[in-house]
Amino acid sequence: MVVEDAAVVRGMLIAMLESDPMLRVVSAVGDGAAAVQAIARQTIDVVVLDIEMPVMDGLTAMPLLMRASPGTRIIVTSALTARNAAISLRAMVMGAADYVSKPNAGRGLHAADAYRSELVAKVKALAAGAREQAAGPTGWLGRAAVPAASPAYPTRPVPRGFRPEVVAIGSSTGGPQALFQVIGGLAGRVGLPILVTQHMPAAFTRVLAQQMSRQCAVDAVEPGDGDKVHPGKVHVAPGGVHMVVERGGDGRPTIRLSQAPPENFCRPSVDVMLRSLAATYGAHVLAVILTGMGTDGLKGCEQTVAAGGTVLAQNQATSVVWGMPGAVSTAGLSSDILPLEEIAPAIHRLVLNKAA
Repeated sequence: MVVEDAAVVRGMLIAMLESDPMLRVVSAVGDGAAAVQAIARQTIDVVVLDIEMPVMDGLTAMPLLMRASPGTRIIVTSALTARNAAISLRAMVMGAADYVSKPNAGRGLHAADAYRSELVAKVKALAAGAREQAAGPTGWLGRAAVPAASPAYPTRPVPRGFRPEVVAIGSSTGGPQALFQVIGGLAGRVGLPILVTQHMPAAFTRVLAQQMSRQCAVDAVEPGDGDKVHPGKVHVAPGGVHMVVERGGDGRPTIRLSQAPPENFCRPSVDVMLRSLAATYGAHVLAVILTGMGTDGLKGCEQTVAAGGTVLAQNQATSVVWGMPGAVSTAGLSSDILPLEEIAPAIHRLVLNKAA
């Protein structure tokens, strides 16, 4: 379903989505109130939801849509401004699966093509994820579904005497809501530095750090190049650059921001972050891979494990898209594959060097 008040934009979105033969727009409405009525009448996998609309805006409509159809995924879309970044991030923390920024009309056809490609890819991934979870015993947000056997994935034991010195978290689609739950569960309990790479545009990551500080009662920052890594602080990779850690001239772990090419089509990339941490911290890295599409983090986790570190992954039932954690899990790199609510306690146990 497309929810967009501007008729021209609404038509453009429909054409973009239906340019892919795997997608069909079953409903298109002009405000949030109409969307709530429409979703009660039919099964909808994904809603593309504008933020600013008359009658009922997207932020007001979101909880009503989620209540009416808990298994439906929501992608919010808006112009990329600081104000809209804050509103859209709030929507993602509330449960929206992802965000796509509307193209600037002055940037021409290339921007429109890039927008179409991003939107179609995200809608297809979310629709597939929704249907996979519908085959499990319980779905996202507790949606009851037809029971099915859960495949077992190989796990590796935590190295004897493992003592992490840094926690690194990678996430993408569905990540903000998952991050807030994990970081909130660690507040005041883990004195280690925490590094976060979440796939987001540059306008979003600073807002992400600010909201994390306020809502999770932690010291979260978007670091600058050359900043030191501080125990107890959450360092959120800025959008548009890679965040790496290396030893500075004083021997202390230091953050470097890099404009190196994207990896896995991502910048910042989880692989880049983890690779640098394995080189800097060796066997003392605890990597956590949360919900997200794609495979970013897989190679970085391979290097984490090779260096003697440990990996935790979010399970499929609680992931919005089980791409990133699924890749790590099926490769046998995780020491545990956990529901979202169990990840913070597991991190805490490992930091205290207690068996999970």
